[in-house]
Amino acid sequence: MKKKIAENLNRIKGEVAEACSRSRRNPSSVRIIAVTKTVEVDTIRALLELGHFHIGESRVQELIQRNAMIQESISRRKELAEEPPATPVVRPSWHMIGHLQRNKVKQLLPIVDFIHSVDSLRLAEEINTNAAKLGLVKKVRIFLQVNTSNEKQKYGLAVGAVGALAEQIRTLPNLEMVGLMTMAPLTEDREMSRFCFARCREIFEELRGEKICGPAFNHLSMGMSQDYVTAVEEGATMVRIGTALFE
Repeated sequence: MKKKIAENLNRIKGEVAEACSRSRRNPSSVRIIAVTKTVEVDTIRALLELGHFHIGESRVQELIQRNAMIQESISRRKELAEEPPATPVVRPSWHMIGHLQRNKVKQLLPIVDFIHSVDSLRLAEEINTNAAKLGLVKKVRIFLQVNTSNEKQKYGLAVGAVGALAEQIRTLPNLEMVGLMTMAPLTEDREMSRFCFARCREIFEELRGEKICGPAFNHLSMGMSQDYVTAVEEGATMVRIGTALFE
């Protein structure tokens, strides 16, 4: 299992590097988020042992449970080890990539490192309030989710609403906007995917140009297993990959 994951990861990194070369970017500017919602905890452990610690989950309860199991495993390994392991296992850096309900915010915040799916002022305010109540030292790093495909069944802000929400969130002291997130339609039409990614990048550049979002606003979270190469060509700095990594 570990060998196969390593092979897939190297293949994906190679394809990302080629896409970066075509768009004249440094491959180190792209971070691969391993989406683990369909795999067992042992697979996450294998990823960590390979030195890959950016992990994405779409459900709060699964993220919390998996984090607890991983932390227990790391603690047990330290207790049983007669000497430090050659490759120390680091804790996951958790990315919440799915729709986030306001009543799940409090239990998520102590664990998560990035929230990719903020799409309303009410959710942003809930995160801000709970961050204050929990006394978090660092600001909560969030992405604004944009519905660039204009699909009714998808969450995310309408394209024309992004700037207004960004200005409102800027006033919330416990949040730090780090970028935008979008999802292209599930289609084999690469040009449709490219249009969605390019539109997200345009909005991102507009916000940066207007200096609405601050110095940490540097990321575009876009692209999944079926379209991450196109996403990188269009400027993605984080790609969320599950099937292509674990198949």
